[in-house]
Amino acid sequence: MKEFICIECPKGCHLKVDDELNVTGNTCPRGLKYAINEITCPKRVITSTVVIKSKLVSRLPVMSENELPKEKMFDVVNEIAKIRLEAPVKCRDVIIKNVCGTGVNIIATRTIDE
Repeated sequence: MKEFICIECPKGCHLKVDDELNVTGNTCPRGLKYAINEITCPKRVITSTVVIKSKLVSRLPVMSENELPKEKMFDVVNEIAKIRLEAPVKCRDVIIKNVCGTGVNIIATRTIDE
């Protein structure tokens, strides 16, 4: 039996999932979906920063455009750490396309003009 706290809504339901993927403790359908996904294929959104040459800041915030498989997180973070940019960069610009073959892009979350 696995136990989780659901993060799909502010309620924070305490979920339990047995070996047959029976879920208890959810008060809405989102909790059921969350628990099953967390057992079968956990995914996460990654947020980080990259080095940028700019007059204003030295780091640019970035994030994954969609959720990534949890097992790829360290590989993705290592790829993000290699990035060096120069201004200008616009919010939502693709910084890394198809990071680590996941089909997910890493995008800028801030505009840096100079």
